[in-house]
Amino acid sequence: MINKTIKQKLRNRELTIGSWITIGHPSIAEILASANFDWLVIDIEHTTIDLSMVQILITAIQSKGIAAFVRVSKNEEVIIKRVLDAGADGIIVPMICSADEAKQAVKYAKYPPEGTRGVGLARAQQYGTAFEAYKEWVKTDLVVIAQIEHINGINDLENILEVEGIDGVFIGPYDLSGSLGIPGKYEEPIVVDALERFKRICKEKRFSMGFHVIETNAERLQAKIDEGYNFIAFSTDFLFMGTNARNELGKIR
Repeated sequence: MINKTIKQKLRNRELTIGSWITIGHPSIAEILASANFDWLVIDIEHTTIDLSMVQILITAIQSKGIAAFVRVSKNEEVIIKRVLDAGADGIIVPMICSADEAKQAVKYAKYPPEGTRGVGLARAQQYGTAFEAYKEWVKTDLVVIAQIEHINGINDLENILEVEGIDGVFIGPYDLSGSLGIPGKYEEPIVVDALERFKRICKEKRFSMGFHVIETNAERLQAKIDEGYNFIAFSTDFLFMGTNARNELGKIR
């Protein structure tokens, strides 16, 4: 596991920048891992990436010396346990709507007495040769990010930030707009107001906050940095490839 620096930066609210992997091939992970990101997220909520490929992608990312996180499919015990046993440096848990749900995510990720995670011996534990060391690492260095993407999560955000074991929160504007009945319209005043509440509470609580800048646009990325976000995902694998291909070919066509 190699994410100690990321854990410390989250605690200190220092800026880190990552990206999103949606294509299940190790070459994609190796290419993005060589692009000077601080971390990469393997998304298994909205992709067809299976758990066998998750472990391969984690291995490819970590071989480049950066942290490998997994955005799990849901706040559920088995999937969290399995991606962590595969060696993930941390998890992003979607649709956290309350402090109780945040506590549940932490319990699924941590061993007793801090949590309820079952004990297995896999890649994370070096196949049985380093369980004690890994157990201590889970206590001190495992990263758990709560994704806030529903108005209920905004309404209970102050309590979510008080949950021991949550290292940062990550806003999901698309689903947030959906929870307000206007999916995809995150520029509407009611959504903007919810996003502003998110930022204000995080800043008041001095808590790390994340955002996914979908566009492959450095100016949009800088704008989020200027707003105070410090755990920022910059675009996705397919957008980096597709946008550059379309832009460059468009100059000829």
